[in-house]
Amino acid sequence: MQHKQILAQGGNVHYWIDKKDDGVDCIVFTHGVTADHTMFEKQIEFFSDKYTIVLWDVPMHGLSRPYQKFSYRDTAEILHSILQEENINRAILVGMSMGGYPSQHFAAIYPDMVKGLVALDTTPLGVQYYSKSDLWWLKQVAPMAKWFPATILQKSMAKSISETDYSYQKMMSMLKPLSKSEIIEQMRIAYGKFTHENRSVMFQFPVLILVGDRDSTGKVKAYCKEWAKQTGYPLHFIKNAKHFANGDNPEQVNFEIQQFIRTINDSEKQP
Repeated sequence: MQHKQILAQGGNVHYWIDKKDDGVDCIVFTHGVTADHTMFEKQIEFFSDKYTIVLWDVPMHGLSRPYQKFSYRDTAEILHSILQEENINRAILVGMSMGGYPSQHFAAIYPDMVKGLVALDTTPLGVQYYSKSDLWWLKQVAPMAKWFPATILQKSMAKSISETDYSYQKMMSMLKPLSKSEIIEQMRIAYGKFTHENRSVMFQFPVLILVGDRDSTGKVKAYCKEWAKQTGYPLHFIKNAKHFANGDNPEQVNFEIQQFIRTINDSEKQP
């Protein structure tokens, strides 16, 4: 994959692209908080032969550090700039956990550029889904993390989202370059900005919700069930997987994404 970077208002943002000929579907993968683009390596192995692939380190993460004045609106505009730079007019968005928020903000602003959205162990935009106590607890995640020594914090975070040793080791490899203060700052801003920028949205393109059947991160499973109930979006559970479902059970996640894209393409071919 070709490694590139783009200059944004808050700093340099790094992205990776494996571009195919025109007419080939493009998949954009957006990672979760405290992670980076490498969390999708099992997806790249599967999809890179047939699709244009875009990965990026979201501002404040991975190589896209340091970064000033993070906002989800900003991440949406950065993603738009990346796609414009690469002459990509439409894409399938796959947003994992926090990565679902840049994806949804982008989709709300540029719906014509979205062919479909895969919400992977993430939660919906929409003020109707979250109670005041839900939002209060989101703001407590970063302060509570301060009580843990750095090594214990990293191990507990990796363990809590991983069912398999692969996912645990992959998450640890993404956390190790981060200091404790960086981990806490990423969580504080990611969750804080979510509560501040959350708004109701409606999508006219296809949406697929995927969540690990053993995902115990916050109320993710409950939010996904309510999201599917209120919108009618299909909700599929990833077997034997926690929050890092695309690492725990990449075979099913890859199959679900591939079938989703095929269904979209088949529907668009119909008169």
